Amino acid sequence: MGIAVGGVDLLSEKAAMMRECLQKSETITDNVVTILGSFDHRLSALETAMRPTQIRTHSIRKAHENIDRTSKVAEVILAHFDQYRQAEAKILKGPHEDLENYLEAIDKLRSNIQFFGSKKGFKSSDGIVVHANNLLAKAISKLEDEFRQLLLSYSKPVEPERLFDCLPNSMRPSSPGHEGDPSGKNHHSESHNNNAEAVVYTPPALIPPRFLPLLHDLAQQMVEAGHQQQLLKIYRDARSNVLEESLQKLGVEKLNKDDVQKLQWEILEAKIGNWIHFMRIAVKLLFAGERKVCDQIFEGFDSLSEQCFAEVTTNSVSMLLSFGEAIAKSKRSPEKLFVLLDMYEIMQELHSEIETLFKGKACSAIREAATSLTKRLAQTAQETFGDFEEAVEKDATKTAVTDGTVHPLTSYVINYVKFLFDYQSTLKQLFQEFEGGDDSSQLASVTVRIMQALQTNLDGKSKQYKDLALTHLFLMNNIHYIVRSVRRSEAKDLLGDDWVQRHRRIVQQHANQYKRNAWAKILQCLSIQGLTSSGGGSGTAGGDSGTGSSSGASRAIVKDRFKAFNIMFEELHQKQSQWTVPDSELRESLRLAVAEVLLPAYRSFVKRFGPLVESGKNPQKYIKYSAEDLDRMLGEFFEGKNMSETKR
Repeated sequence: MGIAVGGVDLLSEKAAMMRECLQKSETITDNVVTILGSFDHRLSALETAMRPTQIRTHSIRKAHENIDRTSKVAEVILAHFDQYRQAEAKILKGPHEDLENYLEAIDKLRSNIQFFGSKKGFKSSDGIVVHANNLLAKAISKLEDEFRQLLLSYSKPVEPERLFDCLPNSMRPSSPGHEGDPSGKNHHSESHNNNAEAVVYTPPALIPPRFLPLLHDLAQQMVEAGHQQQLLKIYRDARSNVLEESLQKLGVEKLNKDDVQKLQWEILEAKIGNWIHFMRIAVKLLFAGERKVCDQIFEGFDSLSEQCFAEVTTNSVSMLLSFGEAIAKSKRSPEKLFVLLDMYEIMQELHSEIETLFKGKACSAIREAATSLTKRLAQTAQETFGDFEEAVEKDATKTAVTDGTVHPLTSYVINYVKFLFDYQSTLKQLFQEFEGGDDSSQLASVTVRIMQALQTNLDGKSKQYKDLALTHLFLMNNIHYIVRSVRRSEAKDLLGDDWVQRHRRIVQQHANQYKRNAWAKILQCLSIQGLTSSGGGSGTAGGDSGTGSSSGASRAIVKDRFKAFNIMFEELHQKQSQWTVPDSELRESLRLAVAEVLLPAYRSFVKRFGPLVESGKNPQKYIKYSAEDLDRMLGEFFEGKNMSETKR
């Protein structure tokens, strides 16, 4: 119990102590709060006192910042002034000595103009900009002069030899002064033979390549200065004439329709061959080289490049195309078909290159002129081809072939048709363009029509002969020539075996008609008809005992027959030795055909009735020839000998 009381007292003491402590703590807290409140009041008063000082400090800092900024701007302006003075000094020296630094100075001057132009707060800036712009104008003017001088000094006409060196080997001149194959006649085989290996043309460098970047930089400065028109004029003036001179040195002439009309065909044909050669060289070498120069100098300025290229090449293209137009518009004649086809082919061959080189709006007139010429050549060729068929049928050539040989018209037409087959693909293009339909059948039907037209004409020409035998010999010769030529050419596949066989039969028919007309009358002399009509059997006509009146009458008739035979044969020999069968095989077969009929009949007649004559006076007057003599003389037929030769 006593312990319990003691414990409570101890707790009471501790609680009293704690209470006292808490009371002290509250007092301290109150004191601290009072002190802190006092501080806050003092700080507020201090801040109020400091504010004017803070404002002054901020103003001073701002002023310092402004001074720094102004100082930096001043430095930049001074630096631009310095740049301007340096640029001015370089520009006044001119571009000739150090073009690279000169171009750099122009760039700096432009940058200065831009800088001062944007600083409108400076009173002096307007004056500087005006002065700088004047200086820039002078600088660009000097650049123009430099561009002109550089371009002129390296723009020289290209010598023909240099152009020939750029051609594929097959087209280079084989000897000095000889222009390879100027006529372009080999281009058919060329195009076929080189399918696997493309023909390479290497355009010449018309301006030394090392100067092109420099010319590009000059051009760029002029474009940036807005001097495109001056640039265009300088380029055109420097390059246009040089290109024309290159073509003139090559041999290109500017001929119009009247000039062409006055030329002899052989001269004109040679000029057309050359023109084909020149077209290739102009497009594949000269114009291709010029395009390369244009593209490099005006890189980045496509429309300007196209404009310059168009203006530089216009006169040269016109000079070439005007000749083609003159030919296409000149009077049509059959021999012109092949050169027209040659010209059409070269325009077709160059079409894609012309489209590529002369791209863009500026060159549209040149592209249209080339396309127009191609169409004009195609149309004229088509019309000429149509004229030919009509001309063959209506040919009224007075050239009479007195010896019945192959007429010049026949050989001309056959050679013409053979040539047509060299142009099969081109003709097919023409047929497609103008008529449509199956190309091969078109060519076949045209060839058949030409052959028919020729035969119709030959029939007419054959009627000028008074001797019917010669009429048939003439037709035999000519149709045989046609058949033989067709069989040896590509026309055989087109016309077919039936056509060939039918015409071989026609040749045979004319040969038979010749024999009938030439030899029927003389063979009647060797006939027994009319010899034994007075009695006195034929068995005793040649005997010595049978010399009555009847046999006398028979002898007289036999003598007349021998005399008539001799006269006729001599006439035939004299006349037909002057006739001609040019084909040796046909000539031999015709002689043989005559001999096979004549000689057995003559031998039989001589054997049967010869003794009647031989027993009388001068038998050699009547039996002048042996069968061997006749055979030998037949060997002289159809040789085309003249009169003096046959008399000897």
